[in-house]
Amino acid sequence: MRPALAAWLVLSLLGGTGAQGMCGDPPATPSHSVPAPQLSPEERLSPHMPESLRCDACHAIAFQIEEQLSKAEGKVGKKALRESDYIEVLERSCSQDWESYGVLELDGEKRLSGPGLPRQQPLSVMVSGGPWPSRLSKLCHGYVGERGEAQIYEAHRRGPAVLRQLLCHGDKGPCAGRKDRPDPPKALQNEL
Repeated sequence: MRPALAAWLVLSLLGGTGAQGMCGDPPATPSHSVPAPQLSPEERLSPHMPESLRCDACHAIAFQIEEQLSKAEGKVGKKALRESDYIEVLERSCSQDWESYGVLELDGEKRLSGPGLPRQQPLSVMVSGGPWPSRLSKLCHGYVGERGEAQIYEAHRRGPAVLRQLLCHGDKGPCAGRKDRPDPPKALQNEL
C-alpha cells in the first residue's frame, strides 16, 4: 500500500493534480486592482516637495506641530511652555521620522496622505517612505525658520486654526488663495 501511495503522491505533484482537482477549487473571490500612483521624475527624484503637494504638506506639518506642543503642555498641566521647551519641541517635531506620510492618487490628482490630513478613498495605494519624510522635515524646518519659534508657539496657543492660518494660508503660505483644498475636519485633528 505504501509504494502505491508514494507513487500516487509523486505523480500528483508532478502532474499538478491532487486534492484540489478532486475536491474542486475554492470559489473565486472578486479581486480589485488598485495601481500605485504614477510619480513624475520631479516627484520621485527631487529633494524638494513638489509644488502641487505643498499645501497638503503644510497641513501635515501644522498638525504634527500642534500635536507635539499640546502633548508637551499636557505634561506641565496645560500651562504655557518656557521658550527653551517650545524650541526643543519644535525641533523634535520637525526632526521626527515622518514615515506615516506618503502620496496617493485620487481621481487623477496626487495628494499627500497621513495623520491630520483628510481621509482618502478606502481603496487606494499610498507610496510612503522614499523622499517624502526628508521633504516634510526640510519644509517643517523651513517654516520654523521663516516664521520663528515664538510666532509659531503664539499661534498654537490661540488654536489649531490660527497655526494653520499662519503656516499655510498667509500671504506667502502654500495654500494661499486655494479653496479647492479645505482644512482637515476637526474630527481628524485628534487622530494619530
